[in-house]
Amino acid sequence: MTAKKSFLIINRKAPYGSSAARDALDVALTTSVFEQPLSLLFMDDGILQLLPEHNTQAIGQKNLSANLAMLEMYDIDQLYASRRAFSERGIDPAMVQLKIELLEDNEVAGLIRQHDHIMSF
Repeated sequence: MTAKKSFLIINRKAPYGSSAARDALDVALTTSVFEQPLSLLFMDDGILQLLPEHNTQAIGQKNLSANLAMLEMYDIDQLYASRRAFSERGIDPAMVQLKIELLEDNEVAGLIRQHDHIMSF
């Protein structure tokens, strides 16, 4: 039997304007189906994915919030975010409706070291 490898998916991009955010969520959902240990880390503009009520009508894209809501259903509950990213953007982390753990920069480095495979989007 092969030992399970842990995965960390780092979300760095805004929810819209490229496919990066959607690709990261697709990889996360697929990885979880194979019951691999998985964590998601939101950094930089990636924290914007966590904000509620995206209005995507004007840009003609599918709302990413529904995909984020599916994380719990797929047992993806190891969610982390950079405290500095919220601070730099003047966003209150209390606005986030998902259960996330805020990390300082040194804790982010520690989280990365804890995982076997890192994917950054």
